[in-house]
Amino acid sequence: MALQVRWGSVSITGNFRDNNEDRCLTDAQGRFFLVADGMGGQSAGEKASGMAAELVPQKLNQLMDYSVDDPEKTCRNIDAAVEHANAEIMALSELDPNFHNMGTTIAMLVRAGDTFYVAGIGDSRVYLLRKGKIERLTRDHSISEALFEAGAITREEAARHRYRNMLYRYLGSKEGGTGTNAKGVPLKSGDRFMLCSDGALDGNTDDKLSQLLTEHDDPQKAAQSIVESAQAGGSRDNITCVVVYVD
Repeated sequence: MALQVRWGSVSITGNFRDNNEDRCLTDAQGRFFLVADGMGGQSAGEKASGMAAELVPQKLNQLMDYSVDDPEKTCRNIDAAVEHANAEIMALSELDPNFHNMGTTIAMLVRAGDTFYVAGIGDSRVYLLRKGKIERLTRDHSISEALFEAGAITREEAARHRYRNMLYRYLGSKEGGTGTNAKGVPLKSGDRFMLCSDGALDGNTDDKLSQLLTEHDDPQKAAQSIVESAQAGGSRDNITCVVVYVD
């Protein structure tokens, strides 16, 4: 029997922002899921994340045969879709002064056969809870993460670092179109995936995320509880979460 997926999603402005620059998209057929967190101020961040949520799926649908698990081709198609969105965001940023220097992160799952391909640019994340263990599947493209990887600071220092939200790669930059390092995760019954903007991580530890994903059998309720927990924990950003369960 083919593996089935169920999902839920929540995106809120939060307590401290005037507008929601996050976007999330869940495909009605469960073929792809994404979260984008825009930046640039005023309406620019909303425009950038909205473009990513529109253009990446359009290009994927042109390129993908979702029923076939071809790792090399799937990774190439994901990179092409993100590169296309990146080029369009950069072009509008240069043409329209209202959108100058806009950008967005992206975190995504793309299904090919019975494999989810995970990709991300920026600091939105994808997590997997499998057999009670939670694992981050994406890498942050932030200054603090680069310092941690270089051994200059500890993980705890990176979490508090003044440059933890400063990105060196995002859609809307030249580096944004240089590949997503997509990787395949063969699906197993019981897997629980979470995609989120960084606002969902303020006030939520890995242990808390694991607890909330475990205790809710309904993915929509899990997404809602994660967002509410981040908000209660003092998150000062927009908060977006997509949860996908594999049955």
